[in-house]
Amino acid sequence: MRPCCVKATFVLLLLTVCQAAATEPHPKPPGWAIASAHPLVTDAGVEIARAGGNAFDAAVAMSAALAVVEPMGSGLGGGGFWLLHHAKNGQQVMVDGRERAPQRAHRDMYLDAAGNVRPRASLDGPLAAAIPGEPAALAYIAERYGRLPLSRSLTPAIRFARDGFAVTHRYQRLATLRKPVFNAAAAQVFLVNGEVPGSGTLIKQPDLASTLTLIAQHGHAGFYAGQLAKRLVDGVATQGGVWVATDLSSYAVMEREPIRGSYRDVEITSAAPPSSGGIALVAMLNMLERWDLGQFARVDRIHRIVESMRRAYRDRAMYLGDPDFVSIDTGRLTSKDYARMLSDDVDAYATSNQASGKNRTEGRDTTHFSILDDEGNRVAATLSINYPFGSGFMVAGTGVLLNNEMDDFAAKSGVANVYGLIGGEANAIAPGKRPLSSMSPTFLETENAVAVLGTPGGSRIISMVLLASLAFAEGTLDANELVTLPRFHHQYVPDQIVFEPFAIEQTDLVGLKLKGHQLQRRESPYGDMQAVIWRKDQGQLQAASDPRGEGRGTVILSK
Repeated sequence: MRPCCVKATFVLLLLTVCQAAATEPHPKPPGWAIASAHPLVTDAGVEIARAGGNAFDAAVAMSAALAVVEPMGSGLGGGGFWLLHHAKNGQQVMVDGRERAPQRAHRDMYLDAAGNVRPRASLDGPLAAAIPGEPAALAYIAERYGRLPLSRSLTPAIRFARDGFAVTHRYQRLATLRKPVFNAAAAQVFLVNGEVPGSGTLIKQPDLASTLTLIAQHGHAGFYAGQLAKRLVDGVATQGGVWVATDLSSYAVMEREPIRGSYRDVEITSAAPPSSGGIALVAMLNMLERWDLGQFARVDRIHRIVESMRRAYRDRAMYLGDPDFVSIDTGRLTSKDYARMLSDDVDAYATSNQASGKNRTEGRDTTHFSILDDEGNRVAATLSINYPFGSGFMVAGTGVLLNNEMDDFAAKSGVANVYGLIGGEANAIAPGKRPLSSMSPTFLETENAVAVLGTPGGSRIISMVLLASLAFAEGTLDANELVTLPRFHHQYVPDQIVFEPFAIEQTDLVGLKLKGHQLQRRESPYGDMQAVIWRKDQGQLQAASDPRGEGRGTVILSK
């Protein structure tokens, strides 16, 4: 393989190869396409590709690298969902590395004596931390699907942790936000003399390098057993958390059947519960398929998209949770007939006005990468530690920053979490349960094209993937345009359309208000979509990283 020219921040490479490749019965991509939220992480993927690995090896390398260079978004102390497509046999599976509630957790653990949610109890400190799943997922994917040893795939991350990565403006902004909750061990790593470091400062993490080395040497047991596991449990327990040794020793990833659906000629494969993403995405597309959106004026098109979002997010709150604990009628929720029933009451002239509530913070955490290799294997992975820098709590000597995913449970039925999402009994806290998520790694496929995409963004992840899916279905946008699309969002509660600057034209804002919609314009853009597209009929590969972020996309042309 030889690398194509790449540039930092945002790259789209469109490569055309001979038409003969497109006429093969089962054509293979002309190379690799990789997009991630950080240039060093994309470099890690390229390194593994050159070393003879496949997309799954690269996914292990890139996940671990993100844990090092983007600690505000993901990490070994967190988890995620890895959507895999195996080209040789067509198998598609979601590797569920979502965090689990500790065994001593219970449904009322964040309530005070009066039954009210204690402010920030599920956000800050070790009590907010669920049991991490990412280390187990890395070992699992390497063993089951990879071609290279785990130790080789973790080499880039270990190097980045040892040698350091440069502070960026995004790091500074989010570290400033979470600086007040850092414990001493976290502050020692992420701050300099107690202050947010200047741009370009190198952040070195020798303890994290040691932890990664343990995982490289011992796989799953390197994190979930032995002295490291004991140190993690003791560190959490002495500071008010509820972890016990068996929380770690009993953790296992799950393989889930992805959610599948269709929109016109596009086949959709997306995340399964405990993610709400796939069910909500397919439900919204099923509703929207009833209309020819291209025939509507802009304001009427936005109105119908918003009304589909409203209904899907309402069902998210009512029905979805960990499928190992609650019964979810996936077939019904993703059926065309059910979508027809939901959309029958959409009024072309007025909003449904189904709920109220307060606006909550935007999603500025989590991360995503997309990979397509030259065999046709693909990975879409969305990873998180929940809020920026997770719980802010690090166990000294481990380098592991713990998540605050317990906030993704419904601490009390009908009470919103930090992202304004509400939940009920299906997402109540229970020992060993995985909290509901919005992470939505997704494959889109037609006869002639494949897209691999996803994004961070808290509760807005699903609506961002929806808008990208609608655009992909039109068949005219490249990966660059897909990740650059303007964004708007509705999540049932609060009852308002949130939109990026300039995402909705002024005349359409007037029209939406006349229909009864409440509008909130964000002062800054949101999301950080990473997408790769393979135009099979043209033999073209595209890779693009969202210009709202700091990532990079690249294409490697096969020999």
